[in-house]
Amino acid sequence: MAKVLVGMSGGVDSSVSVYLLQQQGYEVSGVTLKLFDNEDIGIEDREKTCCSLSDVQDARNVASKLGCRHYVFNYGEWFLKDVVGKFAESYKEGKTPNPCIDCNRYIKFSRMLERAMFLEFDYIATGHYARIEKDEASGRYLLKKGADLTKDQSYVLYTLTQEELSKTLFPLGSMTKTEIREIAEREGFVNARKKDSQDICFVKDGDYAGFLQNVMGVTAEPGDFVDSSGEKIGVHQGIIHYTVGQRKGLGQTFGKPVYVLSKDKESNRVMLGSNEELFAAGMLVEDINLISIAELKEPLRVTVKARYSMKEVGAMIYPAEEEKIKVEFDEKQRAITPGQAAVFYKGDVVVGGGTIVKALFD
Repeated sequence: MAKVLVGMSGGVDSSVSVYLLQQQGYEVSGVTLKLFDNEDIGIEDREKTCCSLSDVQDARNVASKLGCRHYVFNYGEWFLKDVVGKFAESYKEGKTPNPCIDCNRYIKFSRMLERAMFLEFDYIATGHYARIEKDEASGRYLLKKGADLTKDQSYVLYTLTQEELSKTLFPLGSMTKTEIREIAEREGFVNARKKDSQDICFVKDGDYAGFLQNVMGVTAEPGDFVDSSGEKIGVHQGIIHYTVGQRKGLGQTFGKPVYVLSKDKESNRVMLGSNEELFAAGMLVEDINLISIAELKEPLRVTVKARYSMKEVGAMIYPAEEEKIKVEFDEKQRAITPGQAAVFYKGDVVVGGGTIVKALFD
């Protein structure tokens, strides 16, 4: 009987994952990842995130009900370095990162898998809404969208390697959220009606700038607001307070609607302009991970998402210098943001993805 270690966040999705894998005949154990102590990041109430004490208790309760062993792995040291630290450094560089992707990349599907293999499990599993299939023709493992497109999480999983995909199970991939809750209700799980996690788990109330300053000790130096010609038009409170496309919260008025076009760390300037100036013809992407293909040797037609909430748009991707990929959109796209992830698709298959370096306007 194959052994599976399931990541249990305390939510309904991971709990039902344990149940489904048991029904499929696997020997299942659960694990909750301890990523940080609340007091270390200035948070008292954690009910809207994925790492509270009640989450651990809920996971343990479900594991006990289903008769499976439950572990707690302490990954606080690595989470602080590889996720929180990287998040802070990225903001200092004038970028807007997605730490959930880094958490998947450096913690959930690397260190957790490594520990699982050490403990002689055959697979790890999570409650993500995505699917994994092996393409017999190419021999490659494919990452595919979840059947419930309203819950699809393939975007935040694009960093998975072939080794990780071969050792990972997504039991919810072909199901809807409604079906998941129905199972949890029927089986009497304590978290059957528990709300989904919201926002970034280590940032209180979505106040990124406050977290960076008060917890990570990042200094926000005032600098110049400039227009697209480079002329000074105001003073900003530090580049960590702004992101590309932002209109509200600029701290002053300019007589007309203006938006953040870009941020420059070296000059400590924030460029403002019209909404029309936010639309880019393409983007340059680095730190590439390809899944359905081994490498990009020639232009390829795909659809692409340049942030989690964005609808896919048609594009051509091209191999570029220094192992980057150049993206040309079929139609110009708004607020392409350095630091965010760009993920490429062929239908419901993830081709791969990377981190946006800059928007291209030519």
